[in-house]
Amino acid sequence: MIKDVYYQKEMPDPVFESSFCLSLVRPFVPDAKEVCGIDETGGEARTYAIDSDIILKVQRPHQLRLSTSLEREVFFLKYLEKHSDVSVPRVLGYGKDGTLEYTVMTRMPGKAYKYADLTGKQRENMLFELGKTLYKIHSIDKKPFLESGLYPDIDIPGDMKNRMKSRFDRVLNWLLSSGKITQADIDRANEEAAPILEKLPDAEILTPLHANPGPEHVFVNEEGVFSGLIDFGDSYISHPIYDFRSTPVRERSMLLEGYISEEELSENFKQLWNFCYALDSIVDVLRNKR
Repeated sequence: MIKDVYYQKEMPDPVFESSFCLSLVRPFVPDAKEVCGIDETGGEARTYAIDSDIILKVQRPHQLRLSTSLEREVFFLKYLEKHSDVSVPRVLGYGKDGTLEYTVMTRMPGKAYKYADLTGKQRENMLFELGKTLYKIHSIDKKPFLESGLYPDIDIPGDMKNRMKSRFDRVLNWLLSSGKITQADIDRANEEAAPILEKLPDAEILTPLHANPGPEHVFVNEEGVFSGLIDFGDSYISHPIYDFRSTPVRERSMLLEGYISEEELSENFKQLWNFCYALDSIVDVLRNKR
């Protein structure tokens, strides 16, 4: 399991002039006219909105890490082009020159549901459609991904427990540092988690994952209807259960309904679902502690 280390964090992080951005985009989109906005909320990459329908995504040099890759995202998105029923951005161009790495892609219509005022029913429908989309993504052939050389983070038997425990610890430590919980809370949480982790079975299937299909990366249109999924730069290969963990525990049932509308879960998947749900519920209680 890859550790998140930024290995050139002293590099400068310039915001590019509009003219330079357009010089990167125009070889792929000759009639590109102007930079309409800049978004830095992605962390590892900075995005420039070009006109109304194009995104220029540039790797921020000081945020370079092994677990994130624009090249990996391009590979994933181009592979998904053959799956027309999966709504993701379309890659128009990609370039790398020294420390400069960038992608030109279409803009996903609508906005991230994190910023959308959805009714309860709209949210349920969105999660159902997201579940269907995740199933289609998880069903693609993993062989090209394994052979690409772009996916160093591939789970092996026994990694399930390490990955789940690592995420469990990371969230608890964040809650502790933010003052939401105490060390006594962590001790009790670890006691509850120990028997769950002890019984956790190994995964029987591995597949390419989005990594974080959560509120920042799932888009809805003006009517609050699911429109697509963005940002595959953190993708890795493991069990599908991890792509459910970006959704709050209390909302995962609708996500699962959409997922199993395509195909019933295997017994191994059901077991992992139940163990993961129990583990994340421990954290959820502490996250919402008053």
